[in-house]
Amino acid sequence: MEKKGKLRFKRILLKISGEALQGGKHFGLDSSTLISLAGEIKAVHDLGVQVAVVVGGGNIFRGTRNEGLIVDRVTGDYMGMLATIINSLALQSSLENIGVYTRVQTAIEMQKVAEPFIRRRAVRHLEKKRVVIFGGGTGNPYFTTDTTAALRASEINADVLMKATLVDGIYDKDPKQFSDANLFKHLGYMEAIARKLKIMDLTAVSLCMENKIPILVFNMNEKGNIQKAVKGANIGTYVS
Repeated sequence: MEKKGKLRFKRILLKISGEALQGGKHFGLDSSTLISLAGEIKAVHDLGVQVAVVVGGGNIFRGTRNEGLIVDRVTGDYMGMLATIINSLALQSSLENIGVYTRVQTAIEMQKVAEPFIRRRAVRHLEKKRVVIFGGGTGNPYFTTDTTAALRASEINADVLMKATLVDGIYDKDPKQFSDANLFKHLGYMEAIARKLKIMDLTAVSLCMENKIPILVFNMNEKGNIQKAVKGANIGTYVS
C-alpha cells in the first residue's frame, strides 16, 4: 500500500450519475460498468484513501423528465431518491464481491435495507476503511444529487468532490457538438457560476465554494483516472 503522505487527497467524495451506470444501455444497470467502477474504487481505496460515494438515479427514473409520465415535482423527486438507493445497493454488492467493506446510508430511513444517514457514523466508517455510499439524495425534494454530493462532502470534511463524467473535464461548449471546444484546466467557483457551464447545479457549486471544497471534474471512462487524481496528476478540470 502506498504511503498516505504521497497522496494529494486522503478523503474523497465521488459523485457518479445514474446514467453512467447504465453503460451502453438505455435504461437500468450495466454489470460490466458496475464491475469496472468497483475495481477503480478498490484501487484507490487500497492506496489508503477514504472513499465516500453519491450515486444518481437517472438510469432508473429521471423525475419530471420521464416522458409521458404525469407526476408532480415532489412525487417525482421522491421516486428519483428511491432510484438512487437501488443504485447504491448495486454498487455496494459490486464492491463487496471484490472484498471492499461497504456501508450504504440513506437520507430516507429504511432500516431493513440500509443505515440511516448519521454524519458521525459515516465518518467513523471511513476511518475504519469502509467505503460509504450515500443514497436517497438529501431526503428532500427540489435538491439534486449534485447538491447531495456537495452537502455530504461538506459534512464529512472531504478533501475534494470528484465528479465523474463521460468527457475529459469542463469545456467552454459541448465537445460532442463542437470540435473547437476548449477544455478548462482550472476555474474559480465564481467563474464557473458566471459562465453557466452546468457542471453542477448552482446550489452545489455555491455550497462547495462556501465550505472551500474543490471540485474535480474528470473522465470516468479512462482507467486509473481516480488514482491519478489522488496522487496529484493534473487531470480533468479543477474548480477551486
